[in-house]
Amino acid sequence: MTENEAISYLARAAKRGSRLGLERISELCRLLGEPQNTVPAVHIAGTNGKGSCGAMLSSILTAAGYRTGWFSSPAITGITDYFRIDGECISGDGFASVMGDIVPVCESMDDKPTEFEVLTAAAFELFRREKCDIMIIECGMGGDTDSTNVIASPVLSVITNIRLDHSGFLGDTVEEIAVHKAGIIKPGVPVVFSGSDEAAADTVEKRAEECGSELIIPSADALVSRAPEISGIELRWLSGGSAVDIHIPLLGAYQRENALISLTAVEMLRKKGFDIPDSAVVSGMASVRWHGRFELLRTDPVVLYDGAHNPDGMKMAAATLKSLFPGQRVAVVMGVMADKEYSLYTDILSGLAEKVFTVTPDNPRSLDCRELAEVFRNAGINAQAYPVLSEGVRAAVGFAKESSCPLAILGTLYMYGEVTAAM
Repeated sequence: MTENEAISYLARAAKRGSRLGLERISELCRLLGEPQNTVPAVHIAGTNGKGSCGAMLSSILTAAGYRTGWFSSPAITGITDYFRIDGECISGDGFASVMGDIVPVCESMDDKPTEFEVLTAAAFELFRREKCDIMIIECGMGGDTDSTNVIASPVLSVITNIRLDHSGFLGDTVEEIAVHKAGIIKPGVPVVFSGSDEAAADTVEKRAEECGSELIIPSADALVSRAPEISGIELRWLSGGSAVDIHIPLLGAYQRENALISLTAVEMLRKKGFDIPDSAVVSGMASVRWHGRFELLRTDPVVLYDGAHNPDGMKMAAATLKSLFPGQRVAVVMGVMADKEYSLYTDILSGLAEKVFTVTPDNPRSLDCRELAEVFRNAGINAQAYPVLSEGVRAAVGFAKESSCPLAILGTLYMYGEVTAAM
């Protein structure tokens, strides 16, 4: 099977839609010889921050000398972006090879797996073949019925936070969504949880008690930080009685919380027998890279990309912009999925956005840019729609340069490839 043939197969699988549940992935993994249970796993769920925490943990574990597999979604730069080993995307040939063995198995099933289930199984099989020492597996949506939850007993579970998102699939309240996220907790497996919502915390605590799992809440006192700058974030981690100075080349104000979660996970992995010296933490954090999370794309004018895709993420994006550019307004490019609560973004960006350039990402779930522009105009915010995304990006860059203001590209990670191509 070639890479293009593998991509074509996934496109056909995508037509089966999103179908939560473990029946198909369980059968597929059984037919493949249970690859999900052959490599120690860190399983990550949460509304926001999964990718950043995965990137940090992957970088730290790699620096500590562990061969580290990392499965993350959505793919940002290309199909192989789902799968990384030691921080690097796998090759197209490597992807085609593993898919070539998995596709016939998928086709032998009466109830054929969805696109994400195929990708999940491919990750498990790939990391087994590559003899990884540990794998970091991120949930795609929810937790209990997400295909990644077929892992029987990870070494550690992590739930970054719980907010309203994917309500059409997971529920209309934080409590309902928390039940799904907490479903990744397995009997006797410790769980790190960093959410601040009281109802969500109660749900996670109850699930941990039922499973006899240690619940670890990261201590804010363990990390001291300065406000983010264009060069990144400076932190001081109080670890085991010593102070460790850490630099993270990521800009979002939310990265402090993600760093705290990741460092707490490191402490738990140490207790599990993983040898992760402070020097690996320092070098791993200093070399972490994560596309589309307050990524600096250019400096003249300043152009930042952040995949803020829900109200909580948009609030953090606005807070970071205000911290980086105090007293300044910013130009905004925005494209969103139609199932998001985008009507709330106007209040969040009011007083911050000088002008919004709305675009339509190349995704069947996208909201039409004209409808999004109308939402902003109705809230008194200057907005202009660009049905051709590249034209919207170029117009926004020109406006930012002429107005001497920064440009923030927000709304979804699904348009990252189109945006960077247009840049």
